Amino acid sequence: MPRRTATMLASTLMLIALLCAGVLIPVPYAEMSPGPTVNTLGDHDGEPVLQISGHKTYPTDGHLNMTTVRVTSADYRMNLVEAVYGWLAHDNKVVPHDTLYPDGKTEQESTQENAEEFSQSQESAKVAALKELGVAVESWVIVSTVVKDSPAQGRLHAGDVIKAVDGTTVTAPADVAELVTRHKPGQDVVFTIVPAKEQAAAEKEKREPLKTEKVTITTRASDDAGEKRAIVGISAGTDHTFPFSIDIKLADVGGPSAGLMFALGIYDKLTPGSLTGGSFVAGTGTIDDDGTVGPIGGVEMKTVGARSKGAQYFLTPADNCAAAAKDTPEGLTLVKVDTIDDALGALKDIRDGDTAGLPRCTAKG
Repeated sequence: MPRRTATMLASTLMLIALLCAGVLIPVPYAEMSPGPTVNTLGDHDGEPVLQISGHKTYPTDGHLNMTTVRVTSADYRMNLVEAVYGWLAHDNKVVPHDTLYPDGKTEQESTQENAEEFSQSQESAKVAALKELGVAVESWVIVSTVVKDSPAQGRLHAGDVIKAVDGTTVTAPADVAELVTRHKPGQDVVFTIVPAKEQAAAEKEKREPLKTEKVTITTRASDDAGEKRAIVGISAGTDHTFPFSIDIKLADVGGPSAGLMFALGIYDKLTPGSLTGGSFVAGTGTIDDDGTVGPIGGVEMKTVGARSKGAQYFLTPADNCAAAAKDTPEGLTLVKVDTIDDALGALKDIRDGDTAGLPRCTAKG
């Protein structure tokens, strides 16, 4: 066989071997890509996304779109060829698998966590919008989750209202951890609670709860590296009673990143006039009860998805600005926001056509 032919054959076989290896060898990466975007002012799957009853609402126009990111599943094993293609693709992003599924989380665990975060983001969006409108919302601290096989399991339950810890009144979720960690592991801590069933009955009957209980739990040491804290194995959250009904109808979405856009949609429906002036505005960002906007993941994918649907402006959490500005889709203006007040101010400028002074994202933030 001529040397040149033999060299070409060997090179071809080597290339085939490398391609086969690339297809067969799994790599510890996952992929993110633009997901669906939904107008919070409109309909989804045949019904309004925001459904408000018991209070006057007003017509809206334009778009206030929440945005999403698609991710590969927890058990998906990307191969080397797919990883290289994802790195080269403009609209996709390849990230370490542990970024999306830390601590070996299963698909079911991740879905459950995302569902809980989505539910909490809806509650905070309602509170933030109503506070902005000056509408009073009653709030209290609850047991949000109970860790399996923890000291609290079977003693406390999700939805229990925490009135006090060791006799000290609780007014915020952070108070619970602070009071528990005053103890040493192995010591008892006393919770004063309204059981979840009693709280639900009181809300339904529009009365004050009739029953409280004292629950004593023996703390254990945390699993943290270094100095161990006393824990009981719960996370505390906040629940609310709203003066009228606000339902958010959006299935198959998880995580907390739609909070800002839900809050703006609720505000728009409860106030006369149009927040957008007919413009197509999209955005993202968590929101807390006080209207502070927080950063999210996958902002680069969300801007691409928003622009592909026609968005002109994208409300961007300040802490995501630098990442979003690195590769802004053509025709999309990134507007920096820290609070719901910032977002409302920017929307006023947009509907007034006074966009020169909008706080825009830059590569520096």
